[in-house]
Amino acid sequence: MTGYVCKYTPNLIIESFGDRTLRIEPEVSSCEIADGLTHPNMCSYARLVLEECLGKHIDKIVLVNCCDAIRRLYDILKAEPSVKFIHIVDLPRKRDVIDRIRFKNEIIRLIESYQKSFDVNFSAEALRNLLNSSVSTTKKEYGDINIAIIGGRSRRSLEKMIEEFGGNVIYNLTCTGTVPPFRPVGSLFDPVEAYADILLDSYPCMRMDDIDERLDIIEEDKRIDGVIYHTVKFCDLYSYEYAMIRDRIRVPILKLETDYTDNSEGQVRTRVQAFIESLKRDSNKRMVTVTGRKDIVIGIDSGSTSTSAVIIDSNKSILGYSIVPTGAKSIESAEKALEIALKSAGISKDDASLIVATGYGRVSIPFANLEVTEITCHARGAFFLDNSVRTIIDIGGQDSKVIRIDENGNVIDFIMNDKCSAGTGRFLENMSRVLDIPVDRMGEESLKWKEDIEISSMCTVFAESEVITLIAKNKEKSDIIHALNKSITRRVASLIEKVGGVKNYMMTGGVAKNTGVVRCLEEKIGEKITVPKEPQIVGSLGAALSGLEKLSDKIDF
Repeated sequence: MTGYVCKYTPNLIIESFGDRTLRIEPEVSSCEIADGLTHPNMCSYARLVLEECLGKHIDKIVLVNCCDAIRRLYDILKAEPSVKFIHIVDLPRKRDVIDRIRFKNEIIRLIESYQKSFDVNFSAEALRNLLNSSVSTTKKEYGDINIAIIGGRSRRSLEKMIEEFGGNVIYNLTCTGTVPPFRPVGSLFDPVEAYADILLDSYPCMRMDDIDERLDIIEEDKRIDGVIYHTVKFCDLYSYEYAMIRDRIRVPILKLETDYTDNSEGQVRTRVQAFIESLKRDSNKRMVTVTGRKDIVIGIDSGSTSTSAVIIDSNKSILGYSIVPTGAKSIESAEKALEIALKSAGISKDDASLIVATGYGRVSIPFANLEVTEITCHARGAFFLDNSVRTIIDIGGQDSKVIRIDENGNVIDFIMNDKCSAGTGRFLENMSRVLDIPVDRMGEESLKWKEDIEISSMCTVFAESEVITLIAKNKEKSDIIHALNKSITRRVASLIEKVGGVKNYMMTGGVAKNTGVVRCLEEKIGEKITVPKEPQIVGSLGAALSGLEKLSDKIDF
């Protein structure tokens, strides 16, 4: 078995020798071996490939010098005694006549290297047969919501996730999604030369000199409803292309950056589901059995630090609500929040016709009839409370997000920061312990500030160190909290700028109860921010409203 990583790899050459080939798709979640051989800022995918090869004993590998990270991967694997065969193909950057000859010679070099290493003979006829058997007649099948994936590499799990939420992947134009445009090779043609041409005629990657074709397909196909742009953490080639694409294409685009593991699956699911919801204005196209009274819907927002439940009737009146700490198990807090909300409304669970779940724990609530992302729910909840709102700032326990909506309350764009806890409720909770002050008193205390000091670090760990230093300098508690509030607002203000936030603004989530943060953010953006009477139930209210829309529309979902 010979492993390879790049779509330009002439893997059929290896198969023509009777060997099998496998495109390496790492299924590891950590880099214990790679940590000792690479820098932590090296491309996440390259590090995972190294981990996969050495951890699973893949001892024959063919690479392509498509980027610096893969070239460094080659250097490392070449020095490993457990690797029996390692070869790197020099891929041209152009596709003219001279470069096609160069690439043909590179394929010949691979043939010679394999022959020498394993004392086998190459068969041109075997290669010709493999090329002809690879010709495909599969046609694209368009659906209701057609998605194009573009960027660097993407895992199959991303396609499955898109399909799960009702999207149809019509193009996967990443390095892992496209296949060479195989065509029949007659007996009079040199199969090696034909193979070189076929590979170079593939959809171009960012290494190529002329990359216009990367955008031409998306611009020309009017049936594409949305684009998901995926890039790998620390990728040098693809990270900057997104801005160029966003300015050129006409359809909505979502950027995803992952470390190519499942570690951030929850955050990716939220982004993808919210994106598809915004495209079809309809979540969860499946049948739901409606029971109980036809006019009562329950929304449950299962967050990282708190869980809320809201019960509404057909007039959109709130009959009852509750907010409880999430605790160790999301299902237990959801059940408790539901129980308290039902008690306050004076009804039983059987009286509700629909239960809608949202938040990070939404997939773990078995008694919910359907799930909707917190992006959609916060948009609906905020718009219901104030239909003049156009930008929603939600700062929760473990993430912060900014959502821009139109005059009908539909999501236009959104951005999330969920890769670290800096600037979130967790951040404030940690700081409250260091400062020995209850978190619910921090906002009021910060308004007493006198000395305008700065906390430069956005990292929770380093910010805590700065706070300890300020305490040692005998700085006032109110001044330190004010500095923390300013560090939070800097982070949130950058999200507002990236999403193109416009007035009117509303702030939701538990941090909205912190008057110090709200006031600092108002000063930073120069606009008034509305805070609902109970900002922690906006998500669950939006979930309930989403369910009510489904009932009133009488549609299958």
